[in-house]
Amino acid sequence: MYEDKTFENILNSMLSRIPDDIDKREGSIIYNALAPAAYELAQAYFYMGNLFKLAFVETSYGEYLTKLCSQYGVTRKPAIAAIRKGIFKNGSNMPFDVPIGSRFGIEGVIFKAIQKISDGEFKMICETTGSIGNIPTGVLLPIDNIPGLGYAQILDVILPGEDEESDELLRQRTLMKVKFPSTSGNANHYRIWALEVPGVGDARVFPLWNGPGTVKVVVVDSNKQPANNQIVNEVVQHIEENRPIGVNVTVVAAAQKIINISATIMIAQGYFLQDVTTNFILKVKSYLKDIALKTSYVSYAKIGTVLLETEGVIDYSGLLINGSTSNISLAEDEVATLGNVDLGV
Repeated sequence: MYEDKTFENILNSMLSRIPDDIDKREGSIIYNALAPAAYELAQAYFYMGNLFKLAFVETSYGEYLTKLCSQYGVTRKPAIAAIRKGIFKNGSNMPFDVPIGSRFGIEGVIFKAIQKISDGEFKMICETTGSIGNIPTGVLLPIDNIPGLGYAQILDVILPGEDEESDELLRQRTLMKVKFPSTSGNANHYRIWALEVPGVGDARVFPLWNGPGTVKVVVVDSNKQPANNQIVNEVVQHIEENRPIGVNVTVVAAAQKIINISATIMIAQGYFLQDVTTNFILKVKSYLKDIALKTSYVSYAKIGTVLLETEGVIDYSGLLINGSTSNISLAEDEVATLGNVDLGV
């Protein structure tokens, strides 16, 4: 609406209203008198244009989008801290119990022991919220003095850390609630309830899946992979707090379908097989994430296209997905997970 209200356009419009027998060249008295006003008007139009965008869910952003979505009852999901498994041993390489609250560092990230799992194994929470807590793996260095401790290591992710919900995901959830009305516990309602839980990336709802009065909800995490038990349990609890009376709800993680890929490729000069393979893996994971709980198959043609679009790949032959040259079918409750990738030259 205000895209044409630039400094140059406004100034030229002003100057066009000045008689031609008056000097209007750059540096003239008229030009220098009008230029500051044109600049301020251009700034005002710019802010008005942004203000107009902030008023609508489709174009708003940041804190303004948060406030706008809250009017529809949709709250931005906060960042959550990763919970990892810590392994501890004494000087004799035997399991060692550290005090609850003990703090350890690795790669600039600090983890704190919050719960004992078994002898020498503890749940460790990252003190920094977000996905950063999912990354480090290896030897932990104690921040506190712990007599008797010989070795500490951070291993499995028990609950993935999540960054604050992005503008785009918050926008999608809000538009879904507006465009697909949820009333009286219909299918849309259950999907919205599931998506409100931190860590849930998507959900598919199966009404009447086991007869009248039954609902099945299949959930994936933010990486569009099968949700872990803690996320599933939180979805169960949240839905139980909101569902209509008399409905039997089953919440499960999506089933996993492993996708193995092999092919012979022709590599451009200056590229290395390992780097090309790494880039291809990232692109395939992005594709599988995009189709999670949305399509009924993994496309053989799409995988081929992804391979050709991978930097450094000139051509390929002998592409196989799970040993086949056909699409890979997915059940309604399945998501594809990338397994082995074997690219040869």
